[in-house]
Amino acid sequence: MHSPESRPARARYDVIVIGGGATGAGIFRDAAMRGLRCALVEKDDFGAGTTGASSGMIHGGARYLASQPKVTKLSCLEAGRVRRIAPHLLFRIPFVFPVPAARRRARMMLLGMDGFFEAYDRYQPLKAGMRHRRLSAAETLAIEPGLSPDIVGAVTFDEWGIDSHRLCWLNARAGIEAGGDCFTHTRIDRLEPADRDGSAWEVGGGSTLDGGRWAATARCVVNAAGPWGPAVAALGGGGYRLRPAKGIHLVLDRRIVNFSIAATAPDGRTIFLEPWQNVTLLGTTDDDYYGDLDDIPVTQDEVQYLLQAMETVYPRIRSCRLVTTWAGVRPTLFEYGRYEDDLSRTHKVFDHGVSDERPGLFSVAGGKLASYRAMAEDATDAVLRFLGRTAPCRTADVPLPGGDGVGRPADAPPPPGLAPHTLRRLEYRHGSLVGEVLAPAADRPSLLRPICRCEPAIEAEVRHAVRREMAVTLDDVMRRTRLGTGPCCGVRCALPAATIVASEMGRDAAWAREEARRFLEGRYRARRPVVDGDGYRMEAIVHRAAMDVLRTR
Repeated sequence: MHSPESRPARARYDVIVIGGGATGAGIFRDAAMRGLRCALVEKDDFGAGTTGASSGMIHGGARYLASQPKVTKLSCLEAGRVRRIAPHLLFRIPFVFPVPAARRRARMMLLGMDGFFEAYDRYQPLKAGMRHRRLSAAETLAIEPGLSPDIVGAVTFDEWGIDSHRLCWLNARAGIEAGGDCFTHTRIDRLEPADRDGSAWEVGGGSTLDGGRWAATARCVVNAAGPWGPAVAALGGGGYRLRPAKGIHLVLDRRIVNFSIAATAPDGRTIFLEPWQNVTLLGTTDDDYYGDLDDIPVTQDEVQYLLQAMETVYPRIRSCRLVTTWAGVRPTLFEYGRYEDDLSRTHKVFDHGVSDERPGLFSVAGGKLASYRAMAEDATDAVLRFLGRTAPCRTADVPLPGGDGVGRPADAPPPPGLAPHTLRRLEYRHGSLVGEVLAPAADRPSLLRPICRCEPAIEAEVRHAVRREMAVTLDDVMRRTRLGTGPCCGVRCALPAATIVASEMGRDAAWAREEARRFLEGRYRARRPVVDGDGYRMEAIVHRAAMDVLRTR
């Protein structure tokens, strides 16, 4: 593991993986566990792109059951495998799909949904899911009182939620522990054959933080850069097409529902209101995207689209407090003439030695978060075939770090000074490794103090993120700990956390203030689409006040 400021001299690897999302980190872990000398290079941070902008679910893909049953089966299989290797990181999300009485032939629709989910029940055991149930209107309103009373009934089913940022980091950590190297905040700008016979590749890039250069050679390169993938492949003379699809989520203050509520948008797309960790998500859209992948806007039209759809079954949605948004782009395989929501969610490994006479260069695209491990296995299999080596894949059976279930006894009291709910959140993120986070607090109890009340990340966890989890910016810390993701969006915790990061990295107070300012600016930009009128003016006042505090500290 390496910080941007301490890159080693030029190295030679069997394989270099470009991209630190779930698929790239999964390939890195798989390749390292199979004995390959490998490196992962990421232009930002683990899960900072498409993976981190997902709906935070390892779900079975019920919506693809009729048109792409193989996708549904693979997703359920893989959801079950992820649950086995990272049980601490998953949480059950029950769904309720109400049918409005105003819908044409509403009762027939309810019966049809009952039959559809009966078919989905055949796949539920693969991921330890529960069987669906058909509910009457009265039963539905009893479990979710906030629903519109004008319904004929509902169908329930369940999926698994996950912290996708932690998933990426745990795969990266596993690869590091198996002997691999990781380089974050390094943008690749050079990818070319090192010699005429194509036996090696030269890979070079520059730090996005300090401008330093990084270079290495490898026998092969796997491009797992998601929607950025075609541009990366083009650097090496390869090519393939995607049909990037933009999706946004709105984040609501606290958990406002007991179940994830599904609703139908005016264009027929299914959206959902999802209780997720300490907040509630409303998403997601699915639209062709042609813009800047590094600056994906959230528009008022998209916000209204989601609110309009959800209020048909959850009338009070507009009275709930929206605190921020996030947006991402899916690296969907190219198809022409199909509605975005109907595009295939299958994945493909492109061998550019076959298609572009660039032996040793591979790209992987498509798929879903739930199938990231299978995608990684397929890509690593292709690399081993190219290298003429064999080694079995063990990623479906070997637990991710913290996922072995060996940790604090369930009935053990929390350390003195640590609130029980704070400990539960720490155990969720770190599993059996929570002890290594808390160990320094044995001599310094002050490390147990929460940095922010919105998401109880403690000082020890922030320091651990810098010391042991490759966090070098406040955004990195946010992805490791969820600090700054609650209702305050960092206003309360940005400066204290930046001061801690600065002390760990040997930075001064000016760096801490600038880092907190940069973090808050980013959070403010994400928040602007969901506040307007008086709310927008108050938001701007609060933001300016926070900036004034930073300037005077």
